[in-house]
Amino acid sequence: TFLDTANAYGAGHNEELIGRVLPERRDEFVLATKFGMLRNKDGTRAVDGHPDRVGLRCAESLRRLNTDVIDLYYLHRLDSTVPIEDTVGAMADLVSAGKIRYLGLSEISADTLRRAHAVHPITAVQSEYSLWTRDPERALLAACRELGVGFVPFSPLGRAMLTGALTDMDALGEDDLRQKMPRFQGENFTANLAIVQKFMAFAAGKDCTAAQLSLAWLLTL
Repeated sequence: TFLDTANAYGAGHNEELIGRVLPERRDEFVLATKFGMLRNKDGTRAVDGHPDRVGLRCAESLRRLNTDVIDLYYLHRLDSTVPIEDTVGAMADLVSAGKIRYLGLSEISADTLRRAHAVHPITAVQSEYSLWTRDPERALLAACRELGVGFVPFSPLGRAMLTGALTDMDALGEDDLRQKMPRFQGENFTANLAIVQKFMAFAAGKDCTAAQLSLAWLLTL
């Protein structure tokens, strides 16, 4: 019942896809989308959290989603050129206008969360988190507990690595994002694959798959 999309997914196409069916089933779902991440013509990523453009990005998403309100609106990535207080202030204006219900942030630090939360309550933080990616444990999870902010882990199966299904990077397309990540390249991939195989054997001893064990670990936190 939780739909999580972004204006950057397929350059708006994913929002449009959801918008085809959402109106007749709007009450069935909690709808989340994101803004603030752009793709340049050369394929590289850019971020834009300027407060003057927050309202415009929201209006574009509302149109594509074919709805009049977004339940949870995330800042997809922090714009280092804009104080987080300014971006969150503009997002808070959208709450006052009735266009969004709750605010979220994605891939931010504990300090940034506290600064943002002081401007307007933050409902959820989304960051990559799995047995393979433990960065939020440094400070972010504690800050979420302290402030009463929900935590939404993305890529909980390590971008498929923890499923054991990914054994050959050549099987992925050249445009696959993982091809550019160091942990999936060369000796790193080989070393990580060996660890995953041990984890799969451990999971088998628990009479479950590696994917099931990975999710069970997350759900106990």
